Amino acid sequence: MTTELCTIPNILSGFRLLSVPVLMLLARSGYESWFLVLFMFALLTDLADGYLARRLRQESELGARLDSWGDFAVYMATPLCAWWLWPELVARELPYVLAVIASFTLPVAVGFLKYRCLTSYHTWGAKLSAVIMGVSTVLLFSGNTPVPFRISTGILMLAQLEEIAISIILPEPLSNVPTLWHAVRLAKAGKGKRSLDC
Repeated sequence: MTTELCTIPNILSGFRLLSVPVLMLLARSGYESWFLVLFMFALLTDLADGYLARRLRQESELGARLDSWGDFAVYMATPLCAWWLWPELVARELPYVLAVIASFTLPVAVGFLKYRCLTSYHTWGAKLSAVIMGVSTVLLFSGNTPVPFRISTGILMLAQLEEIAISIILPEPLSNVPTLWHAVRLAKAGKGKRSLDC
């Protein structure tokens, strides 16, 4: 277990999870620049952990869970941090902010209702939307046009709808399901080889 825990991808995911209280402290204290630096670093660890896990052949059930918990924690803390740092911005973009919160919350809720655990699908759509959403959020926080953030919100919603559909289709939780099409095939074939032990 110690060997499985102490891999580079798991350390990156764990860092992202542990960065959340620091992000919240920085935001509450009004340190915009430091918040943005740590926020961008947390987003970079999200890009790196999955790639490194595959590249170093260190994929694991624990890693998939750490990655999902790290993502969820950062994404749920971000709106509150943004409210503390840029309340006028959040008020102006409130419909989009609420759509983002719903997009991250509803798939998790559906997964917990069905499987009693956090799902770790890591779909291609979720990966793409995470990159686009991360970049557009940093641009928004930096005072740039909100248009990329608004467009990325729509892309995120589509990706999260796919995750909800995957939870509805699969009889048991599986990790690393690339698309809804893969989920349909796995459901037809019966139990997948990557079943999560909730």
